[in-house]
Amino acid sequence: MEVFESLRDTVVGKNVRIVLPEGQEPRILQAVKRIVKESEVTPVLLGNPDKIRIYLEIENIVDGYEVIDPKNYDRMEEMVAALVERRKGKISEEEALELLRTDVNYFGVMLVYLGIVDGMVSGSIHSTAATVRPALQIIKTRPNVTRTSGAFLMVRGSERYLFSDCAININPDSEALAEIAINSAVTAKMFGIDPKIAMLSYSTKGSGFGESVDKVVQATKLVHDLRPDLEVDGELQFDAAFVPSTAALKAPGSKVAGKATVFVFPSIEAGTIGYKMAERLGGFSAVGPVLQGLNKPVNDLSRGCNSDDVYNLTLITAAQSVDQ
Repeated sequence: MEVFESLRDTVVGKNVRIVLPEGQEPRILQAVKRIVKESEVTPVLLGNPDKIRIYLEIENIVDGYEVIDPKNYDRMEEMVAALVERRKGKISEEEALELLRTDVNYFGVMLVYLGIVDGMVSGSIHSTAATVRPALQIIKTRPNVTRTSGAFLMVRGSERYLFSDCAININPDSEALAEIAINSAVTAKMFGIDPKIAMLSYSTKGSGFGESVDKVVQATKLVHDLRPDLEVDGELQFDAAFVPSTAALKAPGSKVAGKATVFVFPSIEAGTIGYKMAERLGGFSAVGPVLQGLNKPVNDLSRGCNSDDVYNLTLITAAQSVDQ
């Protein structure tokens, strides 16, 4: 896809290193083959060095990647001390050592935190919680950001849109929705999308009523107040946000209606249903979720992912690290 060619170009000459904690998983190893051959990103795999190297040598990959064995790491003492300090007394040195030796996601996140690598991609055999929890505890969110959120890049041919939040916040309030919208604008720009943000609802400009409508209206006002430079409108039904002729009838004069490129859903159920319908019925490819708002990039794969998904999300993570 053109978007990934563009992302690949953004990391040329940047010496970006991305850790893949699930280093012995076959889909990860297949993706590494492509990452090494087609990009300048250096994948750092966690696992047994001999097993990983044997697999990759069979695939004629002998360099361009690194392997770290968490059970035999020469900087473990430094990592343990940093984890204990970061968790501010919530974990002892003994507990930290055991955690880093047994939980590859904590080990991977600490590599990111210490600046040894630039980002992390995990989740092919781990839950979202197992991937996101260490990132929130250790890397944490950027200044003025109170929560992370998950966006999907939706691609069909030359079309590209951003859907969020489809992964993290179950029923965000108006303040959370505003923050999701602002962070989504940043993500959209990284993908070359001019962010025109639609705050979605079952109502358009007062056509419906209820608490869920009110929160979207309030969220839209908050985005206007916090970031008057952004083009955002709401509350909008999807047809009003996407179809110009419908927008002319339901939201005349709107700078966003009928032209939206970023769609902020009022709840995770709406977002998840929406992106899966676009994927299955509309023929879009859904890439993500891309985690937004962290100090350094950590991204979560679906456990149903294939090697192409791993490759794509690794490029996204690399681009995020350069963009931050």
